[in-house]
Amino acid sequence: MDNRDIQLKILAQAVYELRLLLSGHLGSNDNETQCETISAHLAYALHNGALAVIEGRTEDFDIAQAIAQIKQVDERFGEQFTSRFERLIDIGTSK
Repeated sequence: MDNRDIQLKILAQAVYELRLLLSGHLGSNDNETQCETISAHLAYALHNGALAVIEGRTEDFDIAQAIAQIKQVDERFGEQFTSRFERLIDIGTSK
């Protein structure tokens, strides 16, 4: 396994662990834990892709679907994650 693959797996494992740690905040409307709630939803949006990377099934990581799920987080919470992710991969209208 080359360094790039190792780096991707480490980051994917971190996203997956965050999703597990934050799962209790999914669907919460508590203003005091708004940051945790948004973080939980963002991690949840990406955890299946992270698991695919961890398991070496990168062909199962649908980039367009991941961006669409991130967009749902933006719409629900008024965030702007999508444009930052799109800039990383140079798609969409944000460049």
